[in-house]
Amino acid sequence: MKSEKITIRKPVFITMALLYIAIIVLGLVAPEWFATGESFIVEFTCLNFGALYDLLTLGLVAFCVWVMFSKKVGDIRIGGQDAKPIMSKWNWFVISLCGGIATGIVFWSIAEPITHFMEGIPGFANLYAPGTEQGAMLALATTYLHWGISEYAYYCVAGIAIGVAVYNMKLPYRVSACLYPILGKKAMGVIGTIVDILCVFGLAGGVSASLCEGALQLGAGIGILTGVTPGRFVWIVILVAVVITFLISSYTGIGKGVRFLSDKNAKLYIGLMAFVLLFGPTSYILNNATQAFGFHIEHFFTQSTYLSGFDGEMWPTWWTINYWSWMIAYAPLMGIFLAKVARGRTLREFTIYNFLLPGLFGIIWFGIFGSSSIFYEINNGGIYQSMMDLGTESAVFAFFENMPLSKVLDVVFLFTAFLSIVTLCDSMTTTISSLSINAKNAATAEPPAKIKIFWGITVSLVCFVNLATSSTVGAVSGIDATKQLAIATAFPLLIVMILMLISGVLMLKNYHKYDTVDHPENSVVDKDLICDFDEDAIM
Repeated sequence: MKSEKITIRKPVFITMALLYIAIIVLGLVAPEWFATGESFIVEFTCLNFGALYDLLTLGLVAFCVWVMFSKKVGDIRIGGQDAKPIMSKWNWFVISLCGGIATGIVFWSIAEPITHFMEGIPGFANLYAPGTEQGAMLALATTYLHWGISEYAYYCVAGIAIGVAVYNMKLPYRVSACLYPILGKKAMGVIGTIVDILCVFGLAGGVSASLCEGALQLGAGIGILTGVTPGRFVWIVILVAVVITFLISSYTGIGKGVRFLSDKNAKLYIGLMAFVLLFGPTSYILNNATQAFGFHIEHFFTQSTYLSGFDGEMWPTWWTINYWSWMIAYAPLMGIFLAKVARGRTLREFTIYNFLLPGLFGIIWFGIFGSSSIFYEINNGGIYQSMMDLGTESAVFAFFENMPLSKVLDVVFLFTAFLSIVTLCDSMTTTISSLSINAKNAATAEPPAKIKIFWGITVSLVCFVNLATSSTVGAVSGIDATKQLAIATAFPLLIVMILMLISGVLMLKNYHKYDTVDHPENSVVDKDLICDFDEDAIM
């Protein structure tokens, strides 16, 4: 592809740079204010908008199912009917899988099911008491809800809406382009710029929160293996290593860096699952995972809409709403990234590889790790006690103590967690940088290295400030501070995500009006906005 002039998109870049610099300075100079501000936003958001988060999630799942089974809509091809896929299905799948789950699936694979099993879930405790077989079934089914198809519905809807808008309607490479069916030309004006700023703000906060999880878990693992107590110095070393690695990877572009990391990451995931299934409590894993899946299917809507309206418990806030907030923070820019690597695929294929298969992978992963961790805890595995003594981030290492080759598994898992963080930061920093530039072929152009370096350092600093603030103020634990950061930065994007869902329905139901690639003569898209992208593959 020919080189082209790339300039900074000042309204987005400068606004976000100033905002995040202010956040970093506030966290360093006045950590009490920083922590108090986060807590206020979290409480306000979840007490007043919890129902909207749950209903939005169900709407997104319904949208994905509609696209997957609708012949007319499912046959639409991203980039037009003559567009060719730009990578193999395996590479496409692992990029979608590893770019989306990031550190979450490795951090919570043991910690979440054990927490629900030992502490119970308010509203269900009478029927499914903690520490019982029924409690184990509920605990595992809850992780299926949080890490299954509902999670990936966010990414999938965003990817479809943005992909069709950019590659089929030929609108500029921006998240706001997908709102054209609702806003018309205003989507490319001031309103669109505000939307893109909110998306960058949300994602930068989400990536920072994921980095926090990764730093906590890597720090815990290093502490267990070396005896060094994890703290600020260890976190700094970890974050510097992560930033250097993903910037080197990002410099090579999506086709080499992200594809290579995702491939190796996915194979490590599969290897770890196979090892635990074969050398762990195999029969219990299969039995408990299967019955929990049945429970999940039967109670899907009940669990999806649980908000503890009668008792006013904070459990839905710290778990389900927290996860949906995380997805909202990631969805717009994860969607624009997934659309970029899915050109040449039909929307039906898109839902299969970005909604169904990753969601099933999450269920299998938690079925294996969650079931085996519950089995070990029942048989005096000491996992929950380790979480109480050393923090949530120690759960997976306490789990491996119950298995053969535990120290080898610790090292392999640390490497897997490190790769997960790097893969996430690589893909998302590139995407943030793409929205920070102006270029004729922004949909295919690789952002300048200096922009990537700036955003890599920025999200890492926000991560460090968040962890250091929780440690200094002492009001919340490191992991709770991470959850607060994700919820606080995602809240402004809630309305954007709702509009994206509505706009996606409108553009697909009226696709004949918006198809600018194959039928430009019928397109209602404003001619002044149409971008003729370079069709050279970006891989």
